[in-house]
Amino acid sequence: METKETTRREFFLKSIQASAFLLLYQNTMAETFFHNSALNDEMMEAVGHSIISKPDEMVEMIRKFTDQYKLYPENIYLREANCVKVQWKAFMQTIESNDLFVGSTKQPPIGFVPQSDELRLGYYMHPGTLDKLMNNPELSGSRKSELTSLIDFWLKNNTVQHTLDAFDPEMKKILTSEKYWAEPGIAFILWRMSGIQMDYEKLVRLGIPGLRNEISEFQKKVTKGSEEDKLYSAMLMALDTFGEVCLFYADELNEMIRSEKSDSRKTELQVMETVLRKLPTNKPENLREAMQLVFLYNGMDGARNYGRLDEALGTIYEHDLATNQCHEDEAIRLFSSFWNLIARRNYRYDSRIVIGGKGRINENAADKIALIMIETTRRVKDIVPQLALRFYNGQKPDLYQKALNTIAEGNPYPMLYNDEVNIPSVMKAFDVPYEEAIHAIQYGCGEYVLNHRSVGTPSAVINLLEALDVTLFKGIDPLSGKPMGMALDRYNKYGNFESFEQLWNAWIEQVEYYVDQVSKHEEIEYTYAGKYAPFLYSSMLMDDCIKRGKSIFAGGIRYLGGTLESYGNSNTADSFTAIKRLVYDEKKYTLDDIRNAIKADFVGYELLQKKMLDCPKYGNDNSEADDMLVKVHNQVCNYTRCQKSRTNLHSYLVVVINNDANTVIGENTPASPDGRKSRMYMNPGNAPVGGADKNGVTAFLNSIVKPRTDIHAGAVQNMKFSKEMFTDYRDKLEVLLQTYWQNGGAQAMLTIVGREDLQQAMIHPELYQNLIVRVGGFSERFVNLPRHTQEEILSRTLY
Repeated sequence: METKETTRREFFLKSIQASAFLLLYQNTMAETFFHNSALNDEMMEAVGHSIISKPDEMVEMIRKFTDQYKLYPENIYLREANCVKVQWKAFMQTIESNDLFVGSTKQPPIGFVPQSDELRLGYYMHPGTLDKLMNNPELSGSRKSELTSLIDFWLKNNTVQHTLDAFDPEMKKILTSEKYWAEPGIAFILWRMSGIQMDYEKLVRLGIPGLRNEISEFQKKVTKGSEEDKLYSAMLMALDTFGEVCLFYADELNEMIRSEKSDSRKTELQVMETVLRKLPTNKPENLREAMQLVFLYNGMDGARNYGRLDEALGTIYEHDLATNQCHEDEAIRLFSSFWNLIARRNYRYDSRIVIGGKGRINENAADKIALIMIETTRRVKDIVPQLALRFYNGQKPDLYQKALNTIAEGNPYPMLYNDEVNIPSVMKAFDVPYEEAIHAIQYGCGEYVLNHRSVGTPSAVINLLEALDVTLFKGIDPLSGKPMGMALDRYNKYGNFESFEQLWNAWIEQVEYYVDQVSKHEEIEYTYAGKYAPFLYSSMLMDDCIKRGKSIFAGGIRYLGGTLESYGNSNTADSFTAIKRLVYDEKKYTLDDIRNAIKADFVGYELLQKKMLDCPKYGNDNSEADDMLVKVHNQVCNYTRCQKSRTNLHSYLVVVINNDANTVIGENTPASPDGRKSRMYMNPGNAPVGGADKNGVTAFLNSIVKPRTDIHAGAVQNMKFSKEMFTDYRDKLEVLLQTYWQNGGAQAMLTIVGREDLQQAMIHPELYQNLIVRVGGFSERFVNLPRHTQEEILSRTLY
């Protein structure tokens, strides 16, 4: 008989399998150059699976963390404050040579963060890392027994488990497989709170003492012992812990100074120590102090993005310039270290920094430091931070021009976002006034959120192409042969899809069935995140939380939003186009012909596959194909947006983004009616299927502006241009881009590379270590990518 205990144990084991799959996928990224052992070590670190060097000490930390959790069952505020006070000693990492700032982080196997490395949130446990820790040969027998007991406790008490326990039977049936794309599926949950963009301008302006004073003033107005009073007390404790971390690092620096041989490095370490001793009791007075404050606070919170950093640092940098405390070269040196430390955190799907755009405080000062950030990105040239430039008519043109110059050198950054399109789109999609919409910035792989006013995750994933295949086979996945999706009897009313409309409506019902479930998940996840933790560091720098006396997920945040990542949009539209033309319009084939070809992966059906491939494809300014894409886009986006009325969310919106999930999910998706073979990648973001756009760049750009931008929370536009286009034909390129912006282009992620470079990098990776490409919502060194992702990028049309 199944019990809750066996269910939790199975969940834990499945989680280990899922983590192992993710690790296996990450490690394949280095398959083309195993000679680089340092890179492999770095990648192992990135996913939190490195062997823990002092396992007994780690178990002791986990025990103390667990003891603090158990001590305060009725006071979630005091519980979190004390857990974080224990956790930071394992969370914060040592200072490395040439660092100019402190605050490197690495998540322990059990702890507390908004988003953990193994797809967890809140009070988390990392099944994969715990498995490594349990099997560490240096772990003593007594500690191993203790760790077993601790794992049993956290199986019941982690935030994800509490959320899963609240699922209704239908949600549990389709949303708790924990396969994470390792097997076929239509929709998946992403456990995370990554859309937290804190008010770093406020942090820099007030400093820790100013933040403490604001909290104390509000605490004086509330009843002693009330929920508000408990929250404020815990916030002040969290600031005490922040100060404790500063002084710990200052003491460590003092020790390093004593043994340092280099006079220049010794001076550097002394400056760093001085800064850290000041921050607990003084607001930052110069750029260096401000940058240290931001980086360390971001690390203590566990946040993965850095918001509008030009707004946060612009005024203090301008003051440094005016008082000769800092010059441009020194600022670039500081930011270069800052950039390298972000890279060490290794959150390649996040690590967003947004510059430019409307709504900034002291725009002139912000522009000055934005130029410094672009120059730093040009010099450092790494896969993170993901620098994004917002621009609008009337903005200082130097920013846009410097961005293009940097991109021309082979940098994937800055990404470009058009305020003239995005602000009105956000107003409608999020249903907010202009005064709020001007604060929309990007995070993660390209989702929008209102800077320190809203959150946009947790989120889920839906594979629209898998939904079509399963619908076509009336509830059976053709790859596995197993039932999938909505109940089989729901197909009865559609007959044998005698009309295109019947097939279309069945697919709609399939998609809506999943959207209904994942939107409920989003609401429940927020509820239980807020029920079990106040997320103290986040709450202190999100609008309204301190004023309302409520934590971020318990009524404190102004706008509580959610997102649904959709994949395979273009493949799905092209598949519908092919089915409609070949089966319903020309009547040359039957649906059974289509089904048989898909099941056979087109072996023996090569002529039919060619007919499918020859049908009109999105991306060529062809009305038949583009209209179908718009039809798919509108249907999914509008229904998802309507979930706002069925939940307590302020918004629930599709994001047409692309990390590398189009490739990973594609590997477990059957062949499709657009002519795509089984287990092949799907289209990236809002782009056409790789190589399907054959009518030139103007036709391509004309197509990608057709899907509406005011019914979703962000879409990725990947574009690949030759080096010659940026060097020999720069004036024509700028006219081309300007026309794209004027016609409604919202965003562009540009990769400047030669096709021959990509091909040669696949053959001789050791010669192309610094070839960086835009994968989708993130960038990566081309040689680090697994073969299938390299092939997908190579398939994209080069203009």
